[in-house]
Amino acid sequence: MATHEHYYVPAQSKWPIIATVGLLVTMYGLGTWFNDMKAARPDSHGPLIFFVGGLLVAYMLFGWFGTVIKESRSGLYSAQMDRSFRWGMTWFIFSEVMFFVAFFGALFYIRYWSGPWLGGEGSNAIAHMLWPNFEYTWPMLNTPDPKLYPAPGGIIDPWHLPLINTILLVSSSVTLTIAHHALKKGHRGALKIWLAITVLLGLSFLTLQAEEYVYAYQELGLTLGSGIYGATFFMLTGFHGAHVTIGTLILFVMLIRILRGHFDAEHQFGFEAASWYWHFVDVVWIGLFVFVYVL
Repeated sequence: MATHEHYYVPAQSKWPIIATVGLLVTMYGLGTWFNDMKAARPDSHGPLIFFVGGLLVAYMLFGWFGTVIKESRSGLYSAQMDRSFRWGMTWFIFSEVMFFVAFFGALFYIRYWSGPWLGGEGSNAIAHMLWPNFEYTWPMLNTPDPKLYPAPGGIIDPWHLPLINTILLVSSSVTLTIAHHALKKGHRGALKIWLAITVLLGLSFLTLQAEEYVYAYQELGLTLGSGIYGATFFMLTGFHGAHVTIGTLILFVMLIRILRGHFDAEHQFGFEAASWYWHFVDVVWIGLFVFVYVL
């Protein structure tokens, strides 16, 4: 006779509502901030709104994932729940892939279609009538309307900080994989060491990216407002940096849980999901390094 697995049905939760409000406030603040930067408004409330939204999202993540951890540690989850978590994480990463596909698509469209059209190429060369003296090149160190969109004074050298960051992220994928194998084999000491190294590599990446941004703004005049090159550069690298920040926090939480004795060879999907996310972030960076910095 067929038997059915026990399936845990969670109680009603406030966390989805808080997540919705937090994300709404965060995105509104981010949009306000970006538009005010374009208009050079020093009195913008965008950063404050963004910060409040970020606090709401952080509160939601702390509370919601804390609840999930308590339920898991209480033995409430079955194999069916494990499969549900795996499918959920799979679809989440797929949505993240589509998110970056959209930004890469915008980059390629600008580089290979709309930019050349503005420069007088192709069947849509009529667009060249708007700025007849504009000559298109990529990276765009000259803009069609320098008064509205001042051109940057230079670009980031890909063989300096970006190359170092590439080495850091690729190395972090290796150290995380070693840590994952150590978890499967029950080697807790090696697991803690290699996971801690992974977290440090993530923090090092973020530190160097912050240094790169300061250099771009102060020395090169490369900003969000410096034409489409500056906009695509900061949107792609900035959102990736946000993902690295989230991934580093996730791995840090995994490290704290491991120090408290959580996870073993049979029950480790939380750690595995964090690994999936981190490897995804690393793959995206390789694409960024090639198509944003090098080519």
